[in-house]
Amino acid sequence: MPTPPLHTLPIRRLTLRDLTACADLSENRGWPREEHKWGFLLSAGKGYGIDDPDGGLVTACVVTEYGRQDRPELGAIGMVLVAERHARQGIGRRLMRHVVSALDPTPLTLHATPYGRPLYEELGFKVTGRAEMLLGHFALGGPQPQVATRAATAEDLPAILRFDEEVFGVDRTHIITRLPAFADQLRVAEEGGRLIGFAGSWPNMDTQVVGPLIARDAETAKALVTSLAARTDRPLRTDIDVRHEELLAWAKGRGLASVAFNAVMTHGITELPGDWTRRFAPLTVAAG
Repeated sequence: MPTPPLHTLPIRRLTLRDLTACADLSENRGWPREEHKWGFLLSAGKGYGIDDPDGGLVTACVVTEYGRQDRPELGAIGMVLVAERHARQGIGRRLMRHVVSALDPTPLTLHATPYGRPLYEELGFKVTGRAEMLLGHFALGGPQPQVATRAATAEDLPAILRFDEEVFGVDRTHIITRLPAFADQLRVAEEGGRLIGFAGSWPNMDTQVVGPLIARDAETAKALVTSLAARTDRPLRTDIDVRHEELLAWAKGRGLASVAFNAVMTHGITELPGDWTRRFAPLTVAAG
């Protein structure tokens, strides 16, 4: 039986049952399998994809929505992939058009590589910022940030949720409440018994990703990163808003090196909600 043309294959919602197929697609494109991250995103967000008649997936992506369930205020698109043998045939464009239409009128954001940016611009996304990916073994010696941190407990969750919504600009309870199960570490910074920051770190193949990183100021962010680094032997990876020059310079001085830059893009809004001055790194670029 002949294989049907790509443009006739239906786009469907993905679920956790598609986890292995999503990881296979990542591997097909030379990415790490990232099953831990795929599982998190498919459970917290909405996956979209096209089945390959020969098995597996032709293409996939995940959208994480924030705000009210019946009327989201922001959607973050990530993990946009097309299988190598189907690349450059317009299938990624078709999937993205479908997702943008399905989510309308929700404002959207994504982190774009230089390779993907032209497609997103064609779909009406505008560059509103940049993030720098850092990677390396963190050096723990030298002067230590003078901000107290500790492991988060269940009692901290209400304060974390309030602080996160204030800084992020929209409610993301469904993401933050999943952090204790997803992350290896979740730590908070306090001053006078008041929460002034929190951060998590989670395993991604052979690295430890630092994110989210939400803090009152750069000194608090440094303290949180230092406390996370002290409790892992893995190289750290994180994506920091390039406007946080002080934190970037400090992290590079501690052994992390610049790996790549991604464009932060938006659709339907001119800038992201919330307070960027206290939003240092995302949980993952795939979820905004």
